[in-house]
Amino acid sequence: MAVPVERPVVRERGSAPDVVGAVVLGCCAVWALISAAGTEGRPEGVLLAVLAVTAGYACGRISGSLVPVAAATTVSLAALGAAIVSSHDAASATVAVATPQGDGGAVAALLALSAGAACCAASAVRPVRIRLVLRLVGLLAAVTGVLLGSAAGFFTALAVVLCSLAAEHVRRRLVGLAGLALATGLVVGGSWAVAEQVLPTGLSVSLEGQLTQNRVLLWRDAVDIAGDHPLLGVGPDRFGELSPTAAQSLDTDGKTHSAPLQQAAEEGVVGVVLLAAAYGWLLYGLGRSPCANPVVLTAGSSLTALAALASVGNALSFTSVTVTAGLLAGLATARPATTVPVAVAARPEPAGRGPGAPVG
Repeated sequence: MAVPVERPVVRERGSAPDVVGAVVLGCCAVWALISAAGTEGRPEGVLLAVLAVTAGYACGRISGSLVPVAAATTVSLAALGAAIVSSHDAASATVAVATPQGDGGAVAALLALSAGAACCAASAVRPVRIRLVLRLVGLLAAVTGVLLGSAAGFFTALAVVLCSLAAEHVRRRLVGLAGLALATGLVVGGSWAVAEQVLPTGLSVSLEGQLTQNRVLLWRDAVDIAGDHPLLGVGPDRFGELSPTAAQSLDTDGKTHSAPLQQAAEEGVVGVVLLAAAYGWLLYGLGRSPCANPVVLTAGSSLTALAALASVGNALSFTSVTVTAGLLAGLATARPATTVPVAVAARPEPAGRGPGAPVG
């Protein structure tokens, strides 16, 4: 006789990623307060970003364990709608002033995250027709980039969709995640090399033409400020006050348009290490995720696209982006609550121990 016993479909992989995430995000918040203590820094922006990631991650974990496909689809459509709204805001700001407000970074990031969420849903669902529809939603995010005039949004969203298709054939997730980490390192290293003016002249001129001279000058100001205040930085949200380039701009948001360089200028080397640790925590959580490899690598490619955009823009300055990134990371690391019955053979009763046998 078989007795049905319920057990989780997916094997638990421990809570170490959650502990690491709590420590890293806590350190980010505490260090922002420490850096601001001796200066006139304003840590509210950093604290809000940490809170947004934490809240998004928690909501993603909960919804991902209950309704993973529906939750990922909802996140994709919400991010797509937010990108359209951000694009309209940027267009209005461009008409009002000579220089755009920089919402283009938010548009591109939201489109990449939208494509990633849609492809995660497609990788998690079984019916072929539904999977095809969800893939088309991911492509819709890329097409929306063209319609909104965001070349970065188009290329990053398309790259996420292509990476998602390739992830279906990758058996070792750690190899894929290592490749994504390497790609992020190359982008960050390239931006730092441009700021330090260590690249060959021809390559440097070409990159400056793509990045715009104003952005490169902001990066160089950040390097100079970081060199003068290597440990604590000048305090959160103070770069705009101390940057000569930002002071001379007709319209400025006070940002470096590079998350690593802004951390270096405002929070010193410790801030840069904590930013890298936050990205490493996301990859570590994906590496330990109970979700299937295609879901994990698709989410990883989307978060890597965000990291690349944040290295050359101000994508992380927008709460909608940080919340969506947290949601996607939570969805891709959630432990499904579904259980299945497993037949376990009942042990035979020993002789003389039937239902009516005495115990003694």
